[in-house]
Amino acid sequence: MGIDLTSYIHTFEKGKILKKIKVHIADDHQLLIDGINAVLSSEKNMEVVGQSLNGEDVINWFYKNTADILILDINMPKIDGVGVLQYFFKKKIKQKVIVLSSYDDTKLIKEVLKIGTLGFLSKNTAAENIIEAINAVYNGEQYFSKNIQSKLNASFSKKSLNNGVGSKESAFFSTLTPREIEVLKLIAGQYNSKEISKLLHISINTVETHRKNLISKLNVKNVVGLAIYAVKNNIV
Repeated sequence: MGIDLTSYIHTFEKGKILKKIKVHIADDHQLLIDGINAVLSSEKNMEVVGQSLNGEDVINWFYKNTADILILDINMPKIDGVGVLQYFFKKKIKQKVIVLSSYDDTKLIKEVLKIGTLGFLSKNTAAENIIEAINAVYNGEQYFSKNIQSKLNASFSKKSLNNGVGSKESAFFSTLTPREIEVLKLIAGQYNSKEISKLLHISINTVETHRKNLISKLNVKNVVGLAIYAVKNNIV
C-alpha cells in the first residue's frame, strides 16, 4: 500500500516524513468549531478530519472513522460529552480526548478523567492552549488549563494529609507504604519530583525511587498511568 499523502507532510530540513495529527472537533456552536479549525490550520503537523455539532453525531462519526484526538464539548444536545465518553468506555474504544467545558466543577473534571479523557480545557482559554494540549495528549500526557489545574490542586490539598485507605480504593494499596501513598497523591496532583522533594523534605533521588516502586507495584507504564490510577480509585 502507498503512503496516504493527506496524512503526511515532508519536513525537508529534517529529511523525513512527519505524520499529521488527525483531529475531530465536537461542539454545539459552529463558531467555536470554526475558531479552533482556524487555529489548527496554521499547524503543519495537524489537520481537522471531522466536525460534530452533537454527541450522537460524534458516536456515528467514530463508528466509521478514526482520529488521533477528539476535542469534545461537555454540554451538547442529544448525547452530552459525558455520554460520549461513557459510550467509548463501554465499547472499549481507546480514543484520546480533550474535553472542553464552560464549567470547572471539580466533580465533573474527576468524572471525565475516570472514564478516559487526558485533557480538560476551559472554553475561555481553549484558543490559547489548544495546540499545546493536542501535542501533549497525542503523546499520552495529561493536560489541563491553569484554572482547571488549580481546581484539582485545591481538591488534592484537602486530602493530601490523609494517608488512610478508603473503602473504594484498590486492594493494591495493601502493598504501599504511607510514604508511597503520599508520593502517589502528589504525582496525581501533577507535582514534579523537585516539588515533591520540597513538600515531603526528601531528596529528589528518593522521590524517583518511590516513583519507580509505585509504577512497578501498581503495574502501570509511567506517571500518567499513576495519575489516572489515582483518579479512578478516588485517591484525589
